[in-house]
Amino acid sequence: MESLNEMWSLVCDELRRSLNDVIYNVWFAPIEIVSFDGLKVELAVSEFKKTTIEKQFGADLAEAFKSVLGFVPEIEIIDPDKVISNIDTSAGSDLLDSDGERNTFDTFVVGSSNRFAYAAAKAVAEKPVDEYNPLFIHGSSGLGKTHLLCAIRNEILERNPDAKIVFTRGEEFVNLIVEGIRKQDMNSIHDKFRNCDVLLVDDIQFIAGKPSTQEEFFHTFNALWEDHKQIVLVSDSTPKDIAVLDERLRTRFEWGLIADIQPPDFETRVAIVQRKANHLGLDIPNEVTDFIAEKVKTNIRQLEGVVKKIYALVNLEGGPVTISVAQSAIRDIASEGLPVSELVNKLISESARTFGVSKDDIISKKKDAKTANARQIAIYAVKECTDLTQQEISEYFGGRDRTAIHYAVKQTAKMLESDSSLKRTLDNIIKNSKEQ
Repeated sequence: MESLNEMWSLVCDELRRSLNDVIYNVWFAPIEIVSFDGLKVELAVSEFKKTTIEKQFGADLAEAFKSVLGFVPEIEIIDPDKVISNIDTSAGSDLLDSDGERNTFDTFVVGSSNRFAYAAAKAVAEKPVDEYNPLFIHGSSGLGKTHLLCAIRNEILERNPDAKIVFTRGEEFVNLIVEGIRKQDMNSIHDKFRNCDVLLVDDIQFIAGKPSTQEEFFHTFNALWEDHKQIVLVSDSTPKDIAVLDERLRTRFEWGLIADIQPPDFETRVAIVQRKANHLGLDIPNEVTDFIAEKVKTNIRQLEGVVKKIYALVNLEGGPVTISVAQSAIRDIASEGLPVSELVNKLISESARTFGVSKDDIISKKKDAKTANARQIAIYAVKECTDLTQQEISEYFGGRDRTAIHYAVKQTAKMLESDSSLKRTLDNIIKNSKEQ
């Protein structure tokens, strides 16, 4: 086999032979192969499809690889959005696309909740540096921030194919810095991030609380700014609301334009459902469209997930698109949450990251103010997000006495009454922990 795509093509041929056309087209046709190192293969497909493929068709996928390679490699299925953190998009990779639909300004549904951010992103894409630098876009998860970031990238490359664009995530930038320090080699990182025309960073809030990473990003920002290169940053919070962010970075993030994205209103939600249905070739009656838009109010990703679930149900089971089918799709999407133990661990880890301590510190007996504060917030977040008893919660925090859990919850609730900044921080901890 001469290429990665050729290998995947042969695997797909095996899947077509073992599965019917409907199953293959719904579940396997959208998959893209990302990498294969001889032992492990990475495949990219939406989170919506990942669970079903792993549970219902994992054996078929393994058997197809065995037929082509002679053995079953380790198979990891990842979200296409997570692939972007590892690539230099100057190569023009299509991995920024999902479900066969490119993330462009044309495929972004504009409404009152996102019109300003859309206009700002489009202005930057049409005239980098001339308009807003940096452009800082913020909003809750699932509202289209990453879509706009991808649209900027695609528009710039459309106008200037030679543009050198680097697209990364805050978490990936942290990992690169850690690796660079470990190997005592920062030159390659400098070459990549300081010699580009456009730097696009998703989830920039992840660098907060990490001194070495913030120091490196500070100098990267300055180098690009002084060289008149465009910077676009995306976050779940405004610069002033990102906890433990270096003040020098906070100031620089506010130099340009800050644009927010709010949850879509009813009309925009209807338009999103209609656009996704049209893209899939799915005819959804108006009353069903309105029902979906009324039930799913705060997350565009979930809206599109419901439409894709309906598409799968109709193709696999047949029958018309009814409110009953929509109810089933909404129930399935809403039920794809994390197991309680995993959610608790994520809440603790996210609290630790937010306040600049380690997870081990939070569950330890350390009593310094910084650790105690992070622990208290983590306990409150777990209480808010689960039905665990105080005794059960205590087991996740080093077996503390139940009175300590009660005190942490009571004190945090009291602080939240008068501290709106803490409330936003807690909301972000919960939101980031629930993302899969």
